[in-house]
Amino acid sequence: MFDTLLHSFPVVVEWDVAWGDMDAYGHVNNVVYFRYFEQARIAYLERIGWLRLKEEQGLGPIVASTSARYRKALVYPDHLWIGAKVVEVQTDRVRFVYRLVSQKHQAVAAEGDVVVVSYDYRRGAKVPIPPAIRSAIAALEGDSSGTSTVDGPGDGPPPPAADPSASR
Repeated sequence: MFDTLLHSFPVVVEWDVAWGDMDAYGHVNNVVYFRYFEQARIAYLERIGWLRLKEEQGLGPIVASTSARYRKALVYPDHLWIGAKVVEVQTDRVRFVYRLVSQKHQAVAAEGDVVVVSYDYRRGAKVPIPPAIRSAIAALEGDSSGTSTVDGPGDGPPPPAADPSASR
C-alpha cells in the first residue's frame, strides 16, 4: 500500500506513533507531525552527506520555513511511512516535500514541505549549496524526479504581480 503512495520518494522512513504523541483531544498533536517529517529529512540529509559536511567543514542545512497539510487524524497505535524528496534546488536552498502515510488509515495522513538553506555555521551566514551536495541530490532523485533547478539568488524579491489591466 505505502509503495504506491510513496513510489516517487527516494527516502522513506518508518515510524510508530507513540502514546505520548497524542494530546488532550485524543489524536496526535499537530506539532508532532513536524517531528515525523524531521525524521525523513534527517535520513535524506544523511544519505546525501550534508550532515557529515556540517561536522567536517561547518557547511550544513538550516530550516528557513516549513508547513503541513493535515489530511487524517492520527492516533495510537499506528505505523507510519514518511517520504521525503527534493522538488526544487536554488543557489543557496532546496525545497523538500513530505508525504506521511498511515497504516491504520491506509491513506495519506499529512503532507508538508520545508525550505532548507545552505549555511556556514562557522561564519553565521548562508552560502551556496556545495557542488558535492548538489550532485548527491541529483543522483538520489534521478532523472525522473521532477526536481527543478533554479539558478539565481534564493532570497531575491518575488516576481512582479501581473498587471490586471494588461488582459483587457
